[in-house]
Amino acid sequence: MPGEEGNRFRAFKNKGKDMTEMRRRRQDTSVELRKAKKDDQIMKRRNVRDNEEEVLPLQEKKQPTVTMTIPEIWQAVNSNNAEQQRKAVHCARKLLSKERDPPIQKVIESGLVPKFVEFLSHNDDPDIQFEAAWALTNVASGTRKQTMEVVDQNAIPAFVKLLESPHPRVCEQAVWALGNIAGDGPKLRDEVIRNGVLQPLIALIQPETPDNFSLSLCQTSFLRNVTWTLSNLCRNKSPAPPLEVVAAALPQLKKLINCCDKEVVADALWALSYLTDGSNDRIAMVCEEGVIPRLVHMLQSSTLVVITPALRTIGNIVTGTDEQTQLIVDSGVLPFFKTLLEHEKSNIKKEACWALSNITAGPPHQIQAVIEADLLPGIIDVLANGDFKSQKEACWALSNLTTSGTLEQIIKCVQNGCLPAICNILTAQDPKILVVAMEALNNIFEAATNLNQLEVATGMVEEYGGVDHIEALQEHSNEDVYKAAYRIIEKYYSEEGVEEEDQELAPQASSDGNYQMQTVEAAENNIHF
Repeated sequence: MPGEEGNRFRAFKNKGKDMTEMRRRRQDTSVELRKAKKDDQIMKRRNVRDNEEEVLPLQEKKQPTVTMTIPEIWQAVNSNNAEQQRKAVHCARKLLSKERDPPIQKVIESGLVPKFVEFLSHNDDPDIQFEAAWALTNVASGTRKQTMEVVDQNAIPAFVKLLESPHPRVCEQAVWALGNIAGDGPKLRDEVIRNGVLQPLIALIQPETPDNFSLSLCQTSFLRNVTWTLSNLCRNKSPAPPLEVVAAALPQLKKLINCCDKEVVADALWALSYLTDGSNDRIAMVCEEGVIPRLVHMLQSSTLVVITPALRTIGNIVTGTDEQTQLIVDSGVLPFFKTLLEHEKSNIKKEACWALSNITAGPPHQIQAVIEADLLPGIIDVLANGDFKSQKEACWALSNLTTSGTLEQIIKCVQNGCLPAICNILTAQDPKILVVAMEALNNIFEAATNLNQLEVATGMVEEYGGVDHIEALQEHSNEDVYKAAYRIIEKYYSEEGVEEEDQELAPQASSDGNYQMQTVEAAENNIHF
């Protein structure tokens, strides 16, 4: 529907909405997607690798394992005997590395943390540095208050210095500890950044080869920790990381998403998802780094830990401007959404529908790209058969399409069977989604009115049980819900409303004073519901 008529109809439907309002970022309370703390990557983590037992030079594997109580540990670390101090710190980190119920609080209350931080500066004794760093890593993996016990002892600058340690295991443990501290939240993240972590951390990303570099087992473990810590420096958005951190991190993340190790790739992708979960200028920085082709490639992976953050990042980008959304559309990614809408994991379906809902909030040519990728059947199937969180996102996708799309696109949506699914969602308990579903129906009725097929559309909704649901919603406790229901019944299913609609279908005068039917163009194209 080109020209002035198309512009008139779109302006009528949008009723003052703009794309910023229709595109839904993750802070929208109506979008119940996973928040910053996701299922498969936590902000803090303990080092419990006791199966990879580190043996100090003073120990032999033949010797029995030394165990000490916390009071004995305290007494030994405060002695002047270096050997006893090393043994004591070793025992302390083993206690803190227990799988279940590590005695973090007891270690703190015993006053051991200041001594452990002091041992970080013993450059002549890398063994005690390593053991102390491991113990403090696990203390910092606890609650915010427990993390602050480490920070308050000035551990952050000590750990940053250890990033340049010539001993790889000491350096890696410092990386891990800083990741735990930065993962506590934006305040400590920024404190770690202020202590100069970024450049020495980035310097640890080796080798410099940008394409699918391979690593030894030792290098892989190290790089996983570096990438995870870098992702924690990119996390949180209240406030977001400083722009200089974003600028420095992006080239490294672009390199890391080409790594051969899926855990490194996953953490680098999550970092990109954090950076795109914010303002449009930050989305622009990520797009300008040229990572979109790799995101598209990762979306085709069979590995869930990679698909999930790649999809999240793409979904975040399409919350941006029309131009940023178009970069995703032009990337050729949409055909791959067909598989995502059929994925066995409901969370993938939900994220896919959320991303598509932000594309269908855009201009008609972006909606058309969704249609031409044959995604409408998949979206409608999720609305009809998915879990409720996925259904909500699918409902938003269809409602946005009926708000922003042309007559032909709305008809295509109806022809693909959206009405039964929209009518069924009217039994949901969520007030917001009820309003969204009724808005979709109202938009469809307006389109039908312009095509002189309102009676057909209202009859279909009645046949699918939608009218019964809408009538019941007039008694809903939520004001927005019962008002939306009342307006539909009053306008489309009461005698007075039908008479008004008949009058609206009379010939309308155009700008040149001539009369023509609003449905002429549709009729010429043989468009029917």
